[in-house]
Amino acid sequence: MTSGHISIFATGGTIAGIAGSATRRDYLPGQIGVAEFLDSLAELDLGVELRGEQFANIGSEDIGPELWQRLHEAALAAMDDAACQGIVITHGTDTAEETAFLLDQTLPTTKPVVLVGAMRPADAVGSDGLRNFANAVRVASDRDAAGRGVMLVMSDRVFAARDARKAHTEMTDAFKGFPRGPIGHATPTSLEWFGPAWRVGEAARYDFHLDMPKVSILYAYAGMSADNVAQAVQGGAKGIVLAGFGHGNAPRAIRDALAEAVKGGVPVVRASRVDEGLVDREPEDDTSNFIAARALGPARARILLQLLLANGITDPARIQEEFGRR
Repeated sequence: MTSGHISIFATGGTIAGIAGSATRRDYLPGQIGVAEFLDSLAELDLGVELRGEQFANIGSEDIGPELWQRLHEAALAAMDDAACQGIVITHGTDTAEETAFLLDQTLPTTKPVVLVGAMRPADAVGSDGLRNFANAVRVASDRDAAGRGVMLVMSDRVFAARDARKAHTEMTDAFKGFPRGPIGHATPTSLEWFGPAWRVGEAARYDFHLDMPKVSILYAYAGMSADNVAQAVQGGAKGIVLAGFGHGNAPRAIRDALAEAVKGGVPVVRASRVDEGLVDREPEDDTSNFIAARALGPARARILLQLLLANGITDPARIQEEFGRR
């Protein structure tokens, strides 16, 4: 590893959680402070200076725009610090894919930014937190890590934020990458990249906005009625993401209601509730002005649509172009 320090931004989550028993199933996330956490790492001798800052100590289900803004501003400052080699953000796993993707789209790629979490609290049998963290430090301090966008490290795998999603409720091997799978393999003593960096020297793709437009996700189900769309629009949604059946499908009444929403100026993105697979454009998208989510699942599609609308990109054809870039 090279000289310089790694900035640690702690937000809580299971990696900072305590159960009070090595075999207890339930636990409280966000119980260990960053100073205590870093003290526990001293014996690992990770070969790089770690400087920690506590941004929050909560479960990631409670993370939102205000904390995202603070993380974004701190990451920009760290990138301007010549002594900072990279950034590691400790984070709960429930919304890690959303935080990672938002930062991925709103930060330059000049220094590595790595999110890391755990599926077992710190005092559980077989806790995965310390190993995941050591792996994240290995990634953040690697000279070839920059230019890959924001990354997420779990279970010895490195995922790009554009691909990462949580796919299991409790296994330590809880994350998958689609469509590209992991981009590297990391251990506390080794790191292998599966390909070259693809965003070297790239500026932020979009400006960060604290007050992003409200975008609702509608989860499709059999017998779903059109009033779900009306409720979203009446509730102030400026955009809608459909978590549809299969290839982004939905009952006819829903599709017709969504087409009316588009006529009223509310962009609609068709994603899928299915775990894997692309949602490509289909003929009805041209007549209804729907947007196909491509490889993005509903959670990340929502983040991207918010960013596009916040940055003044509202034309469905232009939004489709941006979704095609992922």
